[in-house]
Amino acid sequence: MDVQEKVVIVDYGSQVTQLIARRVREAGVYSEIHPCTIPLDDLKAMQPSAVILSGGPASVSDEDSPQLDAGILGLGIPVLGICYGMQLIANELGGSLAQSSDREYGRADLSLLADSPLWDGLPKEGVHKVWMSHGDKVLAPPPGFEVIGRTKNVDVAAMADENRRFYAVQFHPEVHHTEDGAQMLRNFLFKVAGLKGDWSMSSFAEAVIGELREKIGDRKVVCGLSGGIDSTVVAVLLSKAIGDNLHCIFVDNGLLRAGEGTEVVGYLDEHFKLQLHYVQAQEEFLSKLRGVDDPEEKRKIIGRTFIEVFEREAKDIKDVSYLAQGTLYPDVIESVSFKGPSAVIKSHHNVGGLPDIMELDLVEPLRELFKDEVRKVAVELGLPDFVIWRHPFPGPGLAIRILGEITDERLEILRQADRIVQDELHASDWYRKVWQGFAVLLPLKTVGVMGDDRTYEHVIALRVVDSVDAMTADWTRLPSEVLARISSRIINEVKGVNRVVYDISSKPPSTIEWE
Repeated sequence: MDVQEKVVIVDYGSQVTQLIARRVREAGVYSEIHPCTIPLDDLKAMQPSAVILSGGPASVSDEDSPQLDAGILGLGIPVLGICYGMQLIANELGGSLAQSSDREYGRADLSLLADSPLWDGLPKEGVHKVWMSHGDKVLAPPPGFEVIGRTKNVDVAAMADENRRFYAVQFHPEVHHTEDGAQMLRNFLFKVAGLKGDWSMSSFAEAVIGELREKIGDRKVVCGLSGGIDSTVVAVLLSKAIGDNLHCIFVDNGLLRAGEGTEVVGYLDEHFKLQLHYVQAQEEFLSKLRGVDDPEEKRKIIGRTFIEVFEREAKDIKDVSYLAQGTLYPDVIESVSFKGPSAVIKSHHNVGGLPDIMELDLVEPLRELFKDEVRKVAVELGLPDFVIWRHPFPGPGLAIRILGEITDERLEILRQADRIVQDELHASDWYRKVWQGFAVLLPLKTVGVMGDDRTYEHVIALRVVDSVDAMTADWTRLPSEVLARISSRIINEVKGVNRVVYDISSKPPSTIEWE
């Protein structure tokens, strides 16, 4: 994206590199993450206003450890090194390092030793809670650097070369455990780098619409709509950019929630007047899924069938040049991470293969945004609240919330149970407070008693989580009275269910979805 101010974050493999980008963007400055293997010429071409070197799990002294391209320090722009990034700066510029006998992980008390723009607005007396996670440490800073902070175990916890605008900290200011971390990062952006911080979702939407209009011209785009916020925002941005040259295809695969197909088509037509092709392919999907209980095989069948249906429908639209997808920034980061693409956890994120099969170029207007930023764009575009705050719903739909074989009976049970979950979350004002809440139908039955009769019926698991972007999540502490109402209603209103359980696992180690 073409912006006036840009911070490039060089990724050395830290698990929290994304948090750096988030904190920078929250301060109103556009940021991008790139692997530490990026060629220097490519980084220069981006014309960054500043560079941040992330942490990482390696030791600088290891033979195969990722190293710092010295050319980054010769760009004449501010540089901030975090943890491993600090050690790289020290190593490159003539400081000395030592490998700690014990890895330091957890809270530490930082004492400020000297005035510095990095500490602007922070109390000079007392200590500041910071989060450490490192093995190596800097014993002595390079020539030209001053030690500006220390902890009990680390004499050089922060250092600065004010003349060259090089700063480095051993702790992680990007995590919320570092109490003044966000202020420190803002100080680097505004006090050191002198940035304005005028990047916003409003400016993003205006810029992207202009870029799409210029790139696509009078050619046609086909967009797969699910009714979720990502694909809806993509469709609205494209509609504003190219008008009737956008064609949206909504495929009802028979795995949607109760009334969802009709609802999606209704609100999209009412609010956005899109050229919408509504494809009812329920039987085509469900017939191929009969007898299949392996979760990965279910995903593959759904993915292949979607490609077949989408390609067939798109062929009726003449002279299409582009396929639009709702790819988000976390997906992009995963694909270019220094550590390499992660193991396949979800094989249903965007449908691979379509651009090649249909010989179309991809349009991904949201590929630079995090999920919460997409919601902010939706607000700027005037989307209704029920679209903006709609909980994430997986591409394979209820297929991955029914553990085991998919049958009409089991789909109906889950639809009824899930409708109750959604109703009660709305009624209790918890729907907007949580990231996601849904029901899961388990592949087992348990003994129960209803009236004077002994029953042997299905179990529903309730999953409600708090998150910001689904990269991590914690189970929601719903009030007991809300859980009680949900359980009571499901057992009393959904025929075939006699037990409700609540999932109290976090991500990691669990995932949000069950399959």
